[in-house]
Amino acid sequence: MNIEKQFQEDHSVKLVVEVDQDKMTSYKKRAATKISQRGNVPGFRPGKAPYHVIARMYGEAAITEQAVDLFIDKEYSNILKEADVNPGASGSLENIESMDPPKFVFRVPLAPDVDLGDYTSVRLPYEWQSPEQKDVDAALEDLRQMYASTETVERAIEPGDYVLLDVKSETPELNRTGFATFVRKEERDTEWPYNGFAKELTGLTAGESKTVQYTFPEDWEVEDLRGKSVEIEATIKTVRGVTLPEVNDDFAKMTGAGESVDQLLEAVKKDVESRSQAEYDDKYFVELIEKVKEGATLKYHEHTLEHEGEHVLSDLANRLSQQSMDLETYFKVRNTTREEFIEQEVKPVAKKRLERGLILDEIVRREKLQIDDESLNAEYMNALNNLAMQGMDLSKISGGKKGQRQFSEAIAMDSASRVMTRKALDMLKSIATGNYKTFEEREAEVQKAAEAAKAEEPPQVEESTPAEAGEEKAAE
Repeated sequence: MNIEKQFQEDHSVKLVVEVDQDKMTSYKKRAATKISQRGNVPGFRPGKAPYHVIARMYGEAAITEQAVDLFIDKEYSNILKEADVNPGASGSLENIESMDPPKFVFRVPLAPDVDLGDYTSVRLPYEWQSPEQKDVDAALEDLRQMYASTETVERAIEPGDYVLLDVKSETPELNRTGFATFVRKEERDTEWPYNGFAKELTGLTAGESKTVQYTFPEDWEVEDLRGKSVEIEATIKTVRGVTLPEVNDDFAKMTGAGESVDQLLEAVKKDVESRSQAEYDDKYFVELIEKVKEGATLKYHEHTLEHEGEHVLSDLANRLSQQSMDLETYFKVRNTTREEFIEQEVKPVAKKRLERGLILDEIVRREKLQIDDESLNAEYMNALNNLAMQGMDLSKISGGKKGQRQFSEAIAMDSASRVMTRKALDMLKSIATGNYKTFEEREAEVQKAAEAAKAEEPPQVEESTPAEAGEEKAAE
């Protein structure tokens, strides 16, 4: 075969493939045999009719069409290998330029190409600080709220009350039925749907409604709500007065955080620090990856972006199903079509996710990062524990042992992905904070540590085998 490569601007390649006439003739003979096998040729057993008889009955065009299909099925992978093409998706036969000589034109989307540029020079200080005592105190109050006793009261809402209400809005993300909230005396950054919402309910009684207007900031965490002004109707269902438990050893035991107040406070502090750092990390790594992307060159075919978009839509469908809503209903509520929604909202999200993934994958490849068994096992067990805490009984997975094995393998793959992502992010952080070490330097450190550990091991006393012990005794 003679193959000409023509690279296209859309990150695909056009392959003009000229095939030897003898090779094509052999495929046409196979095609005629195949047609004969499934057709009914008078006077001949299936598959035994001569070529000229098949050509006369079905026509050369039918044989040629079948021959082209057979040729592509058999030779396409060889064409890609000979052309040294790394495909990003299935290619397509774009044109048959001629059959004499046989010349085919294929269009093949290329796999993404990533050049990170001088990524080791990127700098971004890591400036997370431990939460203040007031944050720990607030978390402790939240914990008291979880274990508080309540009773229905026939009065207007006051700060400190627990309220059950329905929330309605034209924006689906804000619709809640039977939503519970606590009317705090002070505002919290974690309040839903926005800080200060619960205070808007003060003075209402069960059965009353109130409509509030709120404009979400441009940097709001929910992308669909950024910069959007919405009306929210709150209808009070129940008002309950709250009695908070005392913070003592009995309360610590009740929460399972420890046997004493000191242990409880320490557990709360660690949890607050962990959540605070996780929140900081989310923003830090988004900014860091954007800095890396500024100096990088990413090339990918539209098909790759569309594939990522399908994942974004699937994730949205899963979230909506938890609210008993499907995508088509969601589009109607949003007064949009599937096509408009994909173009205006799915594609931007998919582009960010795709490019973030490409950068992290390239970091893994460049830095030769590998998953260690200890990290993978810890992540896997953590995933299983989380599922168990959510009430999932893994022994009841449908499909019997095979279904359980497939489910377990899916969790293992997801765990491996998370571990590798974390390693790539940690590597980026070491670069951004000036603590980068090359692969060779890291390997040398590992080797040095192994040698040091070996040197500290006590000398091994060789034990005699039973046969050797017998010989020694005989010698005595």
